[in-house]
Amino acid sequence: MRDYELVFILAPTVEEEQMAGINEGIGSLIQNLKGEMGEVKPWGRRRLAYPINGHKEGGYVEMHFKMDPTAAAELERNLRLNEAIIRHLIVRKGD
Repeated sequence: MRDYELVFILAPTVEEEQMAGINEGIGSLIQNLKGEMGEVKPWGRRRLAYPINGHKEGGYVEMHFKMDPTAAAELERNLRLNEAIIRHLIVRKGD
């Protein structure tokens, strides 16, 4: 298992309670893929550096987790399919 960090931006139309549900959904997806959840840090709404899909701000969330590298591709696919997530980045943390 490797350590990963995920940062994603939610559309500004997503409410606070929906944001919590999305965070839980991603956490359960990671656990279903035999991963281990770590710390979840919601950063709140922030202005974007440039408009994305017509949005000028978004809700940022940072997640830390451990996962097998082969399962990371499935997580990536699921993040792309979620319409509430306008950008995401998964980074393998250094040893």
